[in-house]
Amino acid sequence: MFSQLSEKLQQSFKNLRGQGRLSESNITDALREVRLALLDADVHFAVAKEFIAKVKERAMGEEVLKSVTPGQQIVKIFHDELTALLGGDNEPINFGKPTRILVVGLNGAGKTTSSAKLARLLKSPSLFSSMKGETARSPLLIALDLVRPAAIEQLATLGQQIEVPVFKPEPSESDVLAVARRALAWCETQGGNVEIYDTAGRREIDDDLVGELVRLKELLRPEEILLVCDAATGQQAVSVAEKFHAALGLTGLILTKLDGDARGGAALSLRSVTGQPIKFAGVGEKVEQFEPFYPERLAGRILGMGDVVSLVEKAAEAVEVEEMTRLEAKMKNASFDLSDFLAQLRMIRRMGPLENLLGMIPGAASLPSSAVNGKELQRVEAIILSMTPGERKRPEILNARRRQRIARGSGNSVTEVNNLLLRFGQMKKLAKNTGKMKKMMSRFASGGIPGLAPNHSQTLPNRLPWQ
Repeated sequence: MFSQLSEKLQQSFKNLRGQGRLSESNITDALREVRLALLDADVHFAVAKEFIAKVKERAMGEEVLKSVTPGQQIVKIFHDELTALLGGDNEPINFGKPTRILVVGLNGAGKTTSSAKLARLLKSPSLFSSMKGETARSPLLIALDLVRPAAIEQLATLGQQIEVPVFKPEPSESDVLAVARRALAWCETQGGNVEIYDTAGRREIDDDLVGELVRLKELLRPEEILLVCDAATGQQAVSVAEKFHAALGLTGLILTKLDGDARGGAALSLRSVTGQPIKFAGVGEKVEQFEPFYPERLAGRILGMGDVVSLVEKAAEAVEVEEMTRLEAKMKNASFDLSDFLAQLRMIRRMGPLENLLGMIPGAASLPSSAVNGKELQRVEAIILSMTPGERKRPEILNARRRQRIARGSGNSVTEVNNLLLRFGQMKKLAKNTGKMKKMMSRFASGGIPGLAPNHSQTLPNRLPWQ
């Protein structure tokens, strides 16, 4: 989402290279471009103005350290202030006994999906353990959207998918407070300790919606009131957040559709305008594409500095240790085949969209769009799936007729099939040679290579046997 903003910011910082000191003149010129970039990204004008003033105040007249350039130093200042603008640190959920979470928002923002995603996050020890030492919880989902019947069925389906109990009102019910009272009684029989209430929305905030939510708040007395905001709606999300906060007293925000191609300025404005933290972020449509919001990590992504911590967390969730160990062993002994290659690709895809993953790698944000096209993985998978098990195990048997069949079956050209097989052959050869090199060096270190003394006084030949 922030690719355009990131590109413009990095271009602005380049103008400071070669300067020996951060002066008022070069800072003003650079920050003028930054301010325009923020406004173009749909950041609230008051937020952009205040943010630029803070950066300028910190940067004015600072001596440039010998080990960094002026551009690097202002990026550090910018990163610190951007982190502060986004909230400073991850804000955890305020847990009670039990914890009641009221999820509110307009239609289409993603309330129902976010409720289920939050339940999955809270019940998973591997995901939730990173949130300030909290242990996994036992969530319950309660459907209170009596306006849109499809929302009830959607929540029930998602609850079944993530194995979380769901309270469903009867189709004929229209009194949301009566339904909420029955839900409270139901929760007491389920043994859960986190109750997530998915409420009704509207196309726009109105008196009926506000009145209903206020009455629910008085009945449920929730520890958390989380507003779900669509990041793609720009300044409208900021206006909606202000109105909901004035009526209900929000405790936090959930920002959805951060994986989209919109300008994303709402993410930089919501905390400042409402005074409430962004606690979670939706980064895709799938139920697993939901994560705690870390301001420092997002600031790093926007500035092209990457987010290695989040990348490692995603890898730990997606990669099965036993499977990875098996594949590594097959790579070392040169028995790695196309079925194993397909298993690796699927591990990568489980981590999320390729474009999002590369945004977490420092410096990868500047790669051309053609280099981060996730559709290439789908194309490769389609080609491999069009092969028989025997062909995947022994790709050397793929003659011209077989390659034509695979191309037709996968919807690709024969050239693309040939390119895949060529790249796979090169990768397999490299892995084989690497394994031999490690084995040779290990034997050399232990003095076990024939003709070499244990004291290593002799040297290896100019060309190794496999060269």
